[in-house]
Amino acid sequence: MIRKTRLFTPGPTPLLPAAQFAMAAADLHHRTPEFRALFQKVLAQLKVFVGTKNDVLLLSSSGTGAMEASVSNLTSPGDRVLVLTAGKFGERWRDLAKAFGCEVELVEAPYGQTFDPSGVKQALHRGISAGAPGGRSSSPGWKAVYMQATDTSTAVRHDVEAVAQSIKEITPETLLVVDGITGLGTTHLDVDGWGIDILIGGSQKAVMIPPGLAYLSVSDKAWAAMDKAKNPRYYFDLRKERKNAVKGESAYTPAVALVAALGAALDFIADQASGNLEQGRIALVNNAQVNAEATRAGLTALGLKLFAPTAPAAAATAIAVPEGIDSAAVVKALKARFRLVIANGQGEMQGKIFRVAHLGYFDYLDTIAFLGAMEHIAKHVLALPVTFGKAVAAAQEVYEKAASGS
Repeated sequence: MIRKTRLFTPGPTPLLPAAQFAMAAADLHHRTPEFRALFQKVLAQLKVFVGTKNDVLLLSSSGTGAMEASVSNLTSPGDRVLVLTAGKFGERWRDLAKAFGCEVELVEAPYGQTFDPSGVKQALHRGISAGAPGGRSSSPGWKAVYMQATDTSTAVRHDVEAVAQSIKEITPETLLVVDGITGLGTTHLDVDGWGIDILIGGSQKAVMIPPGLAYLSVSDKAWAAMDKAKNPRYYFDLRKERKNAVKGESAYTPAVALVAALGAALDFIADQASGNLEQGRIALVNNAQVNAEATRAGLTALGLKLFAPTAPAAAATAIAVPEGIDSAAVVKALKARFRLVIANGQGEMQGKIFRVAHLGYFDYLDTIAFLGAMEHIAKHVLALPVTFGKAVAAAQEVYEKAASGS
């Protein structure tokens, strides 16, 4: 039988054909009027896609490059920062902040869960106390709070709005930096209204192009902080990028083909709403959320357990495998039998969960295909009592409700 490869990983995600064509045709030099026009167009589109009036910058790097820039450009050695961590990517914030000499305090939640709002508030208050005269730190309060919008290592969505509101109430001078690499395009985020100072995205996620570009919105408050920050920076100097972006250029050689692909992807998203990019972004988020809900309904109908039942992300779904089963068996069986590629757990969750993505170039029929395949895997690999069609029917009910607006 013919088997098509289907990518259901949370990054890289399936590529948009129009973006692939744009990459193939991107025979441009980056210091020409043609590329400058493209670059400025894409930067303007990104502001709409992110949903902000703030500056938006493009970096030729993975999303981790923008994460590093958000530490090196905002902090000085000895600055106190608060890291909210409940997965591998929260731990990345911790490690980055320590690498640049920050004094790091953690608010932690177990894998598969999100943060207790009261614990976040208590930590914010501790920062004020520690920074007061006679406190244990010479730096007043928290310089920044670092967190994820969603952490796809555990498929958990965090309440960015609640954290932002707590910062406004308790320590408004503190910067809020959000890794939205898998949150953008899957979660409704109000950057300016909530007061997110830096929000980070990545090209291999909801915008449906290959890895290699990071983008980030930067508030006036964050720009002001950069003038006082003492940590070294060179390639990831955001002030250089801002200065060059005005001219339609990047500070260093950009990933020309990826910029062309990103422009095509943003055009595609706009076309899903008759050319309105803002409405297209909303439609993209809603699409991810419906596919995520349908996937959760289908998998639980098979008797499987969600790993993050109380705060599930729309970017990806994580499933805990039954006792005595290695999740790698599910990953391998889907690829061997159907050429369908999903992700194992990361770090300490490897072998315990598998993850399936919904962000970007996925539609309802992709979800149905995945669940149809999973019915066979649940029967033959997980030894569950499967009635064929049960998972698919559960997903169909979700889709029907969403499509009818009920």
